[in-house]
Amino acid sequence: MAAISDTKSAAGQDVDTAAVRKLDSAHFIHPFTDHAALADKGARVMVRGEGVYLWDSDGNKIMDGMSGLWCVNVGYGRTSISQAVYRQMETLPFYNSFFNTTNLPAVQLATLLADLAPPSFKHVFFTSSGSEANDTNVRMVRRYWDLLGYKDRHTIIGRINGYHGSTVAGAALGGMSGMHAQGGMIPGVAHIGQPNYAESGRGMTEAEFGIVAAGWLEEKILELGPEKVAAFIGEPVQGAGGVIIPPSTYWPEIQRICDKYEILLIADEVITGFGRLGAMFGSELMQIKPDLITFAKGVTSGYVPLGGVLVGSRVASVLIDKGGDFNHGFTYSGHPVSCAAALENLRIIQDEKLVSAVAVDTGPYLRQAFCALASHPLVSHPDACGFVAGLNLVKKKADAVYDCEPFGSDDGVGMICRGHMFNNGIIMRAVGDRMIIAPPLVMTKVQIDEMVGRIRDALDATLADLRQRGLFK
Repeated sequence: MAAISDTKSAAGQDVDTAAVRKLDSAHFIHPFTDHAALADKGARVMVRGEGVYLWDSDGNKIMDGMSGLWCVNVGYGRTSISQAVYRQMETLPFYNSFFNTTNLPAVQLATLLADLAPPSFKHVFFTSSGSEANDTNVRMVRRYWDLLGYKDRHTIIGRINGYHGSTVAGAALGGMSGMHAQGGMIPGVAHIGQPNYAESGRGMTEAEFGIVAAGWLEEKILELGPEKVAAFIGEPVQGAGGVIIPPSTYWPEIQRICDKYEILLIADEVITGFGRLGAMFGSELMQIKPDLITFAKGVTSGYVPLGGVLVGSRVASVLIDKGGDFNHGFTYSGHPVSCAAALENLRIIQDEKLVSAVAVDTGPYLRQAFCALASHPLVSHPDACGFVAGLNLVKKKADAVYDCEPFGSDDGVGMICRGHMFNNGIIMRAVGDRMIIAPPLVMTKVQIDEMVGRIRDALDATLADLRQRGLFK
C-alpha cells in the first residue's frame, strides 16, 4: 500500500495529499463524478471539521456553506454525539429489528420522532438513507392501495427536477433526466413540471403561477386516470434541483388536489426536516398535511447514516390492521448506534433552540444578507427560505427574473464560479448556473456576514474571469 504522510489529520495521522489522491483515483468510485476528469485534477482531501469550518490536507480552512451535503445541522466536532455513539457501540453495537426484536435506542428515537412530528404521525420505519426511505415509500404506498382493494392504483407522480435519491426507485421518483438515462426508471412513475417561477412564470404574478403550477398535478391525474394514481411526492423546497422555493399558493393547492382525488401526499423532507426551513418539518411551514414524510440527513447531522419514513395514521392504520407481514426492510433498520447518534443530535437541536433561531433570528438575517448580493453585476434575484438560499448567475440582468439573459449552456459558468468559491474558502454548490447554499444551523450572524463576504469576493473573481474569457462585457 502506498504511504500516506505529511500534513496532520484530525486524528494526528500524517497525510500525504499526493499519495491519497493517487489511491483515491485507483480505488474509490465517487458518487456523481466524472472519474476521468477527477483523475486529472485529483480529489480535495478533507481531514477535519469544527463548527462551520473544514480543513483540507493542504491546510486550507474552508467555510462549509452546504452543511456537508445538506446534513450537518449542528456543525462539526460535537463530542457529545461521538460519545453517544461510542457508548452504544460498547453496549450493543448492532442487532437487527427483524424477527420480533427491537433495541432501546430505536424505540426511544421512534417515540421522540412521533412527538416532534405533526400530530397524525405516530409510527416510524427506519432505513439507512433517504434513498432507501423513498424506496420504502413506493412499497408502502402500493401495499396500502392493494390492501384497500385498488390493485391498479400504483402510479406515483413526482416533479421534473425533483430529487428523491439515486437508487433505481428513488431516481425514478425524482425528475432528473440524466439519472433516468442511466437506468433510473421503473414502471408506474410519472412527472409534472416544477414550480420554478423564473423558468415558467412569465406573464403571471408569483401567486398566480403557484396555482397554475399546482394545477399541473390535476391535469396529470386526469390524464392517467384517478383510479390509477396512488400518490404525489415532492420536496417542500427543492434542494438538489437548485433551491426552488415555491410560491406561497403552491402547496395549499397541491393539498387541495390530493384531497379531491384521495391520493396520498408524500413530503420528501430529507433536506427540509429538522429545522432547515425554520420549522421542525418543512410541511408545517408550507401548511400541508402529508401522509408520509421521508427523513434522513439532519436527523443525525450526518454523523452516521440514518433515514426513515414517518407514517401518518391514514397509512399506518391500514398496514397494521389489515396488512399482516410487511415484506420489506433492511439489515440496518433501527440500527442502535445510528439511533443513539440521532437522539443526541435532536437533543442538541432542541436544547439550543436551533429551529426557532432559524425561524426568527439567524434565518431572516441570512435572507437579508444574502439578498443584498442582488447588487452584484452577475447576480439575479437571490432568495432564501430559512437556511437554504440560491441565486442565478446571468449575463444580463432584468427587472423580471424570467427576462434575464442567461449564459450559454456550454459556458460552464456555475462550475467556474464554484471553483472561485472554493479558492476563496467557501463551499457553495452549483446547479447549472444557479449557486446555492445550506449552511449549518449553528452559523452565527458574524459567520453569516463572513460567508456572504466570501461569496461576494468569489463573485468578483468569477466576473473578472468571465471578462477575460470574453463571456461577460
